[in-house]
Amino acid sequence: MQTDRNLVVVGGGLGGMAAALRCRNLGLNVTLVERLHRLGGRAQVFERNGFKFDAGPTVITAPFLFDELFSLFNENLSDFLDFRPLKVWYRYHFHDGSQFDYSGNEEEMERQIRLLNPIDVAGYKKLIEHSKKIFDVGFTELSDVPFNKFVTMLKQIPALIKLRADRSVSGMIRRYIHNEKLQRAFSIHPLLVGGNPYSTTSIYTLIHYLEQKWGVHFCMGGTGKLVDELEKLMRRQKITIITNEDVDEICVTGKKVTEVNLKSGKSLSADFVVCNADPPTVYREMLAVEGNSDKRRRLPLPENFTKYSMGLFVLFFGTKKQYPEIAHHTIWLGEQFKSLLSDIFDEGVLSDDFSLYVHRPTATDPSFAPGGSDSFYVLCPVPNLKWDLDWNTNGELLKNKIVEALSRTIMPGLQEVITEEFWMDPTSFKNDYRSTHGAGFSIAPIFRQSAWFRYHNVDKYIPNLFFVGAGTHPGAGLPGVISSAKVIEKLINSDLNLTTPDIH
Repeated sequence: MQTDRNLVVVGGGLGGMAAALRCRNLGLNVTLVERLHRLGGRAQVFERNGFKFDAGPTVITAPFLFDELFSLFNENLSDFLDFRPLKVWYRYHFHDGSQFDYSGNEEEMERQIRLLNPIDVAGYKKLIEHSKKIFDVGFTELSDVPFNKFVTMLKQIPALIKLRADRSVSGMIRRYIHNEKLQRAFSIHPLLVGGNPYSTTSIYTLIHYLEQKWGVHFCMGGTGKLVDELEKLMRRQKITIITNEDVDEICVTGKKVTEVNLKSGKSLSADFVVCNADPPTVYREMLAVEGNSDKRRRLPLPENFTKYSMGLFVLFFGTKKQYPEIAHHTIWLGEQFKSLLSDIFDEGVLSDDFSLYVHRPTATDPSFAPGGSDSFYVLCPVPNLKWDLDWNTNGELLKNKIVEALSRTIMPGLQEVITEEFWMDPTSFKNDYRSTHGAGFSIAPIFRQSAWFRYHNVDKYIPNLFFVGAGTHPGAGLPGVISSAKVIEKLINSDLNLTTPDIH
């Protein structure tokens, strides 16, 4: 159904693109504004002398969410994209040189677990069973449900209590797993969405079953290819796309957003605005509200009590040789774990120890590097900008430490074959993505900042101002970000009176 109403999407990340497509399917006239030169948000692509580097998300765990976007317009994703399932999901390298391959192969998983601790085989099965119970509630029932009303939260309290959502991911893992190495391996997922496993709500253990259900995939051509094909789909559906334009103000008259002013001086009329920008940044820097400015503070907790996700140091480099023993996704764990995470999240200390996520896309897709070479991206969790660290000097120091550590362990000779290296640090996330405190994943996924306690998908006072992305419900990570667009679709669909969806 075509309407005469205009919707402006602020931010062209994957959440913004998904929201634009879903709202276009409702018949709205959609304009998307992105401050960078290309769409994708954090999913940028860098190219250096034949090497290609994906800067953003690299793990696809719920591919059907992208299938849905194409099927909205009677198109098939498989005609444009190749999601390749990975045999080894993550290869863990521990500080003592031992290794553990995490995958969906039940027989192989049991064999490896038995080598470390036979009793944990049964514990792992129980962990997956519990993960499924959380998945059935947290993902299947609630991932696309708006939590803008407290009554919605109240309805879920019995299930959350029963599932012990008050426990941390690490605490839940320790209930089932005894071996310390396995505890670390199975607790790592919160770090991939910006949380400390020792404080992130155990709701996020649903990721274990989510991976079991759909597997772990890689998009051939990279996340940049995924972004390109979504952009083409948007253009085929007559969505207006504006790049290299930053938002100056989202203007509110009375209780409604009326227009979006760009820093170039251009103004976009808006009946609805969907923000794929970091919510704290929107409220502090973009929203022009008449009257009581205190209404800009929408998080139920004061800023001083708000916990943000960690910062990220992301090192990109190529190698003049290949490292075939490095899996597509590798987790390199240092000697410290709990104390390291405390340094990052609680103390703001750049420790001498660190743990790393190593992405080697050339393990699956050789187009990322010239022949006989490899492309790498190494992600190192670090304190965000709430802590006073000088990245002008620490960036170079940390880069050298990472290269030396990898050269000494899993990538011998790296220091002699590394090429085209560059990096991003928390200042990059603040400057390039307008991320508050340079946090890699907006606010942290702790219990008191989840569901109703997270930034709402629709503003409490401005009914035509909406949010998608990592900072709002259901949270960070591709499944959460894409699901947030489904929440927006329900809310706006209800506003248009096209149907009467159950939005609780």
